[in-house]
Amino acid sequence: MNSLCKSLSSMQAGAIRQVALGIGSFLLATGAGANTSNGINLPVGVTEFSREIYDLHMEVFWICVGIAVVVFGAMIFSLVKFRRSQGAVADTQMVHSTKVEIIWTIIPVIILVVMAIPAAEAILKIEDTRNSELSIRVTGYQWKWQYQYMDAGEGIEFFSTLAESSNFARQLKSGIDPNTVRNYLLEVDHPLVVPSGTKVRLLLTSQDVIHAWWVPDFGAKRTAIPGFVNELWFKVIPGKEGIYRGQCVALCGRDHGFMPVVVDVRTPEEFKKWLGEQKAALKQAAAPTAEPPKSAQLLPGT
Repeated sequence: MNSLCKSLSSMQAGAIRQVALGIGSFLLATGAGANTSNGINLPVGVTEFSREIYDLHMEVFWICVGIAVVVFGAMIFSLVKFRRSQGAVADTQMVHSTKVEIIWTIIPVIILVVMAIPAAEAILKIEDTRNSELSIRVTGYQWKWQYQYMDAGEGIEFFSTLAESSNFARQLKSGIDPNTVRNYLLEVDHPLVVPSGTKVRLLLTSQDVIHAWWVPDFGAKRTAIPGFVNELWFKVIPGKEGIYRGQCVALCGRDHGFMPVVVDVRTPEEFKKWLGEQKAALKQAAAPTAEPPKSAQLLPGT
């Protein structure tokens, strides 16, 4: 008996430690400006739209909970109250009730309308890319992203590819434990850099097969299709600067799981500084190299 009590106590202590570690890691992630998902529910996100999606999700969730409570409560009450052992006799005369059918048709219609109105508003809002302040062309390749800045960042472009640390660890017989690699399969060599408090519009397409650009904390996901341009926008709330991660969520061929999306959100001042550094580097790279001095010619008679 004592050994049983000790084993139960150790199990409880282990469970408490796991819960504490989970809460601690969640608080650390949210405090550091990292992804806001706790692995159980939808992420609240760092954009106004992602928070609207979360609120809509929770609204529908509680409606479903209410329906479940009413329906299963009525079922359980009926099973207990009118069980045969208590002398209940089934009524075989009532086979149809127009009033009941009208009621159980109208109530679901009202519930669907209550859920459909905010959902339709959210869909219309995510399609409205007007008044964007920064546009970026995004092209999907097997297996990397190309970012080409427009507007104030015109001329800046680069490829974003899986980081070497993850690429080496994923190789068969690499001998590297993926658990030792920081942000395994979710790190890139060149992240997308955007400012907070700015409406950023993405123009998505693909060079080869269908891809999908997705960052959960932005409430943003859109398919990149060859020969077609899709639009997507997001606006990160000021004060939520940091690194946010996502993935290509389309089955884009072999190695499709190694195409992460990493977005570096900076303050508008830091973003302007980054733009200046990138343009200075482009200007320096485009400057012609100095010609080597011509060799001296010997004068006649020397």
